[in-house]
Amino acid sequence: MAAEAATAAPAVAERAASPAVLPAVSAPFDFSRPPVIEGFSPPPRLKEETFKEKFMRKTTENPFVPIGCLGTAGALLYGLRAFHQGKTRQSQLLMRGRIFAQGFTVVALVVGVLGTALKPKQ
Repeated sequence: MAAEAATAAPAVAERAASPAVLPAVSAPFDFSRPPVIEGFSPPPRLKEETFKEKFMRKTTENPFVPIGCLGTAGALLYGLRAFHQGKTRQSQLLMRGRIFAQGFTVVALVVGVLGTALKPKQ
């Protein structure tokens, strides 16, 4: 029994001294390129859009979203100004108007998404 303990102790010491070897894990895809999706080929881009070009294209596709955003921002700013001046009634009405404008914007977004989804593919 003493001989077994003597032989077991060096084996434990050898295992503790050897560094743990971990298998190499490779990334599932290359981060420098877009992922490859089977059965999907994106349409070729003729050129990269600038921010202004994309903004103008999106605005012409669904003009009610920017209108709703401007209405929301305007009602918020004017309502905060009225609140700062102590006009609580006007401030409350403008905050309700802001909620209406936000709702209008959300509805415009949903209608735009549905319109895009239901549009026949070219």
